[in-house]
Amino acid sequence: MVPGTYVESAGPVSIYHSPNGGAEQAILNEIGHAHASILVEAYSFTSAPIYEALANARARGVDVRILVDKDARDSGFRGAGARYELAHGVPLLVDEVAGRGIAHSRVMVIDAATVITGSFNFTRQAETTNVENLVVFHDNHQIADTYTAVWTARAAQAARY
Repeated sequence: MVPGTYVESAGPVSIYHSPNGGAEQAILNEIGHAHASILVEAYSFTSAPIYEALANARARGVDVRILVDKDARDSGFRGAGARYELAHGVPLLVDEVAGRGIAHSRVMVIDAATVITGSFNFTRQAETTNVENLVVFHDNHQIADTYTAVWTARAAQAARY
């Protein structure tokens, strides 16, 4: 993995802030428009509306893949809600970061063209309580390729849930 990647950012960018700034709805809209693929990389993942949107995308034939932190295996961990996806047949991988490190990313790559990222965890609190930010890069294949490469490298080292 290259320590830093310079990418020209061309195309529209949407920025959201929470609490109650529309970030969750923006994510739901992007998932709803997905045609081919959605890659998810998330530490804490407990938003029922996002779960449902991903399950619906999978049901309409979108290839949905999720990579979560190893803490998701702990039954007491709030992010363990990612297990919901297993009930919908979504492949779930656990990023086995060595030692005490965590997989703290919050990223979705949709149709190899749209990237959702920022501090916004995929949780109800991120939308309603926390101060968070969300950036959506629309129609930017260079940025999507960069995030896809990192997702793919992390997934190659991950274990099945």
